Amino acid sequence: MGDQGFLGSLFDISFSSLITTKVIKVLYVLSMVIIGLFALVVVVAAFSNSVAGGIVVLVIVAPLAGLLYLIYVRVLLELVIVIFRIMETNVELVSLQRAQVAGGVAPPPPPSSSSGPEPPGPTGLS
Repeated sequence: MGDQGFLGSLFDISFSSLITTKVIKVLYVLSMVIIGLFALVVVVAAFSNSVAGGIVVLVIVAPLAGLLYLIYVRVLLELVIVIFRIMETNVELVSLQRAQVAGGVAPPPPPSSSSGPEPPGPTGLS
């Protein structure tokens, strides 16, 4: 994955450069603004219905709902970032393994599935 700019990554038809990790902060800020505006609309609507309902919505409902939605959005965006970081780590591991094999160094053997010591080999009686 090359280090292309945002527009270079955006128009990369082969999808070798990903833009999600570059725009995730913008998506989070945009989500905060939208949640705040929605809470404001709900408060105004509650005040237009009744003053007591507006105060309850202003003090309790809107902040609590906004906080819960913000936590939900944050968890979803963190999940996306974790998935992309796993992918980046896997790409690094594959490139390291390919370099190891190309250099003539065999990768370490997988761990043995047996629980005890291996049985002794033939004694060499011939």
